[in-house]
Amino acid sequence: MKTLQSTLLLLLFVPLIEPAPPTQQDSRIIYDYGTDNFEESVFSQDYEDKYLDGKNIKEKETVKIPNEKSLQLQNDETITPLPPKKENDEMPTCLLCVCLSGSVYCEEVDIDAVPPLPKESAYLYARFNKIKKLTAKDFADIPNLRRLDFTGNLIEDIEDGTFSKLSLLEELSLAENQLLKLPVLPPKLTLFNAKYNKIKSRGIKANAFKKLNNLTFLYLDHNALESVPLNLPESLRVIHLQFNNIASITDDTFCKANDTSYIRDRIEEIRLEGNPVILGKHPNSFICLKRLPIGSYS
Repeated sequence: MKTLQSTLLLLLFVPLIEPAPPTQQDSRIIYDYGTDNFEESVFSQDYEDKYLDGKNIKEKETVKIPNEKSLQLQNDETITPLPPKKENDEMPTCLLCVCLSGSVYCEEVDIDAVPPLPKESAYLYARFNKIKKLTAKDFADIPNLRRLDFTGNLIEDIEDGTFSKLSLLEELSLAENQLLKLPVLPPKLTLFNAKYNKIKSRGIKANAFKKLNNLTFLYLDHNALESVPLNLPESLRVIHLQFNNIASITDDTFCKANDTSYIRDRIEEIRLEGNPVILGKHPNSFICLKRLPIGSYS
């Protein structure tokens, strides 16, 4: 009987007993064992979400990478092009030459044209360069020039009107160039030097010197002149015509044939040596002079 009661009590209490939860150590072990598959699945899902979504976005959106040509075109459109360089603008004149108190010294710097000059320039020394031509625009805005020296260049041509605006110009040297004719000269010249050129008599106009009432020194030696230039002004003191092709002179070359009282007292020196003319054959050509010309008399 007691045994039966014990059995009934045991059956009544069994449903009320719950199984004990696993210990902390057991739980950790179970979690650790499940980590590999869990992390792998999480990584796989994350990879698919990010990579595949990104790939889909890239497929939908076309990204254009500009090439070198397109970049150049963009640069050309955004950058304002510089204006073309003008002649003689490669270097400022006063860096290429020496500018000092109204004087510009451009000697032996291999320029082939007249450089832009400061407007206040009064003297330009451009000797021993490679200038071939002089133009009116070279001096158009430089009205105060008083002296120009182009000795030792390659000048063959001088435009008409090149010196027309230089009303103050007093000294002009074109010596040792390649000139065949003379330009129109400014009216206030006191010195003109064109020696060692290739000038012939037909390259000098009949009245080229007539109105130059201040001209004192005239150097035309070592050219190809066949005769003494006409209408030489009374102001001349020195005339150099040596080593040309002058074969004759007349009574009107330096004097006045119809005026025996005429005296040309300002002339101090006339040089005619090195010409084929025999001065002794023209005695009346020098009666107005205080000094006989230098040259051959026999």
